[in-house]
Amino acid sequence: MPSESIAFRNSTAAVLSPRRRRLVLAAVCLSLVLVVAATTMLNVALPDLARSLHATQSQQQWIVDAFSVALAALLLPAGVLGDRYGRRTTLLSGIILFGVTAVLSAVTTSAAVLIGLRVLSGAGAALIMPGTLSTITSVFPVEERASAVAVWSGFAGAGAVIGLVGSGAMLEQFWWGSIFVATALVAAVAAVATATIVPPTRDPDAPRVHVPGSVLSVLAIGGLVLGITEGPVRGWTSPLTMVGLIGGAIALATFVLTSLRAEHPLLDPRLFRNRGFSAGTVSVFLQFLAMLGFFFIILQYLELVQGYGTFKAALAVVPIAVGMMPASTAAARLAARFGGRYVGAAGLAIGAVGFVWLSQLTIASSYLPVLVGMIVVGVGLGLGMTPATNAIVDSLPTANQGLASAVNDTSREMGGAFGIAIIGSAFTAGYRSHVATGLHHLPAPIAAAARQAPAAAIQVAGQLGPNGRALLHTARAAFLSGQREALLIGAVALAAGVAFLLLRGANPAVGLEADLAWERDGLELELAG
Repeated sequence: MPSESIAFRNSTAAVLSPRRRRLVLAAVCLSLVLVVAATTMLNVALPDLARSLHATQSQQQWIVDAFSVALAALLLPAGVLGDRYGRRTTLLSGIILFGVTAVLSAVTTSAAVLIGLRVLSGAGAALIMPGTLSTITSVFPVEERASAVAVWSGFAGAGAVIGLVGSGAMLEQFWWGSIFVATALVAAVAAVATATIVPPTRDPDAPRVHVPGSVLSVLAIGGLVLGITEGPVRGWTSPLTMVGLIGGAIALATFVLTSLRAEHPLLDPRLFRNRGFSAGTVSVFLQFLAMLGFFFIILQYLELVQGYGTFKAALAVVPIAVGMMPASTAAARLAARFGGRYVGAAGLAIGAVGFVWLSQLTIASSYLPVLVGMIVVGVGLGLGMTPATNAIVDSLPTANQGLASAVNDTSREMGGAFGIAIIGSAFTAGYRSHVATGLHHLPAPIAAAARQAPAAAIQVAGQLGPNGRALLHTARAAFLSGQREALLIGAVALAAGVAFLLLRGANPAVGLEADLAWERDGLELELAG
């Protein structure tokens, strides 16, 4: 790699004072939370949206999913654009697009238009996400980078909780559009902070955007996320699900073949031979598989089994963030002393213990065991995220930091989609299997409604008065049965991550050593190819 790329990064870090670097970190973390919160904020607003916009069940699903599919599909090309044409420019463009679509979403009266705006919002988020992390790795000197990434990881994990709590609080007082108004206001602040605080960084040695690879990556990731997201809702054999999964798989295979032959591919598949890169990617994927699947279950548990309201349920999951953020910061120091893969493996193991603990909840359980379990899960995932993210960004050279950030973010999005699909499907199967044994004495229409979902069963039980108590107890017991199976799957996923890190993980070089290691590894890959 030419020496000027290394000098560019070091000179950028050198000209910024420590105070300016902290301000840069705060600015990009604000933009990060803006995006992560957007992935969860509408979940609590769907009932209001359905009434105001007359949205069908399918449209409600797409109001949520359109954002996630667009975000996941566009992350890789967006990351490379930042490397090539400027990370601040790309980041600022994404924030503006994100803010404008939020304003338009707040005033729309059509569910179809809102879905289209959510697609554009996802595109803006894709421009934002890689730029936040790659700016940090470009601005901070080597000795401070791990700690800065730790702060980024903490906000990346806590952003989902912030979105839930913030949207729940606003819906207690205002209409559903207030969520988008608040989003637009935060985007405006983030845009000003980015324009005035974040320095322009890019790498003149960054490769050009590989257009065929970009198109194929959009089709592959977008198709797979679409199929995985729609499968549990529409059925795994529905036309839309099959088109997404099969089309995504074909595009992915074509992407790999095309990338292996390209001189400057969007993402060289041979990068996964790098132990730090592959270990970090797999770890991030498994952590978000477990965490997003957990969010999908725990909010329903708090509302349907514990009887919490929407806002109270959102507040009840805050302890996850309380455990996660300090653990993320501590992970950087611990990794420097004991090695990233060991700290990461310990974090995943702690998270798995938390999942096993929560899987033992009963109908009579108070909030205390829930609180303990969530703190344990938060600490575990906080310890796991920082080493995994550092492993990815430290495994690639300066010219590819936007790509490294995009790979990290794509792993998050793919993991979340898989988590909701796999853990959600396991929960539904466990619930239906258990609830069926207690419905034989009920009329067929009531039994059919109760079998579909726990919320429907509890709603029907409420309409039956005193006669519904048995159904209520059956539905809650079935819920816990499904929750137990689902959380144990999450624990197994984290345990698999522990094994992978210990067997495959590495403590990658950083800074100049990473660039030199890249040259060595690249030469070896070239010879091997």
